[in-house]
Amino acid sequence: MSYQLYRNTTLGHTLQESLDELIQYNQVPAPLANKILLQFDKSMNNALSTRVKSRVVFKADKLDTYRFCDNVWTFLLKDVEFKDVHEVAKVHTVKVVACDGKGMTTGPGGVPNALAGGGGGIRDTA
Repeated sequence: MSYQLYRNTTLGHTLQESLDELIQYNQVPAPLANKILLQFDKSMNNALSTRVKSRVVFKADKLDTYRFCDNVWTFLLKDVEFKDVHEVAKVHTVKVVACDGKGMTTGPGGVPNALAGGGGGIRDTA
């Protein structure tokens, strides 16, 4: 079972909207659409953990909020500077969600106890 964090990305939203439209026009049954979304979750988690080789360093002027619940860390950072080998980017507010993808547990019905994660994600909240 994989976390569903990446469903909240542009790619994930677009996939969900496309599947909803296909269900509406009876071109894809709902159970198949759910299987497609589960495969998307697995594929995104796998691809980001095995294929991404680049590294980015970031530094925040202020840690505004942090939370740890159900093995999920959430950080809200202010005035963040991202650096890689060639570029520097500055962002006013960033939300970081980080999960332990290896030690994930599931609740009743196989639903993940943590609703976000799979390694983590960073989102510009500005």
